[in-house]
Amino acid sequence: MALRTVGSVLMVFLWSVAVALGQIGWSVTYTKKSICTLKGSTVEMSCSIRYPSWHKVKTTFWFTKMYDVENYVNLKDDPVYQGRVTYHSDKTNGHTLRITDLRESDFAEYKFRFITDQTGGKYSGYPGVTLSVTDLQVKVTTTWWSTTLTCSTTCTLTGNPTYIWYRNSKIAQKDPSPSYSLYLKTEDSFYCAVKDINSPAVSVEGHSYFHVTYTQQRICTLNGSSVDISCSYTYPSGHTVSETIWYTKGKLNEAPQILSPGYGGRVEYLGNMQSDSTLRITDLREEDSAEYKIRFRTDQTTWEPTFPGTTLTVTGTTAGHI
Repeated sequence: MALRTVGSVLMVFLWSVAVALGQIGWSVTYTKKSICTLKGSTVEMSCSIRYPSWHKVKTTFWFTKMYDVENYVNLKDDPVYQGRVTYHSDKTNGHTLRITDLRESDFAEYKFRFITDQTGGKYSGYPGVTLSVTDLQVKVTTTWWSTTLTCSTTCTLTGNPTYIWYRNSKIAQKDPSPSYSLYLKTEDSFYCAVKDINSPAVSVEGHSYFHVTYTQQRICTLNGSSVDISCSYTYPSGHTVSETIWYTKGKLNEAPQILSPGYGGRVEYLGNMQSDSTLRITDLREEDSAEYKIRFRTDQTTWEPTFPGTTLTVTGTTAGHI
């Protein structure tokens, strides 16, 4: 009785060892676990396989569907992928699936299966590679001072792509960022692209935001003279300008200096203050040399432009406009 029990235990042990040995070396390792790419583009998915050295691989294929046990649908036999799928294998057990002319309906988990010449020599790699397919769309976001165009996708594109922005079909920007900002009103059309895939074009005509246009970027004039520094500005409808302030940007480590009307008896504000303003400075001195900018307050917000103002240079020898 004891010998029979020992024999049974030994057989179970040997069977367990055989099963364990049979599983050694079986694997499918995918280069990427997930991929997000564009509709109309081409994608490649790669994997490497391992199996016992006494086996020889006879059949390999990629699949997304299985209808029953051992009833896998080879992608090459799936009418949905007809003419769009190719396989490539190398001598080091690497395998690549290539799908062209991608469609949003290609969203799926793609898995690799191989079959060897030995009984029971079949293996599928789970989980596989999740493929998401998206298109490019331009989203327009308008604030009080600018319009931002964003090249939008439903998933984050794989591979850190470069986004190319076209303005009236001419390249305006190439950048890893999907956003493009405007600070001027325009009737131009815009679209974005990644490689050779384009978004639909959009127009930002009619979008209203804050903007300031300085009459001159640089002025050079004489010590003791007077100068007019002028600008015009726009803002969204529904706003009313309640306060206009001119100031100097300030030199290194210096705070901006507000130039209130009557400041030092040499400063005067001119203009209608709703769409244009002029800063007049009299009895100019060399220390008045600085960059002059405007900011204004409406009944809804305060806005200060970030782009350059007018640079004034006061000299004792020459005068003129640059």
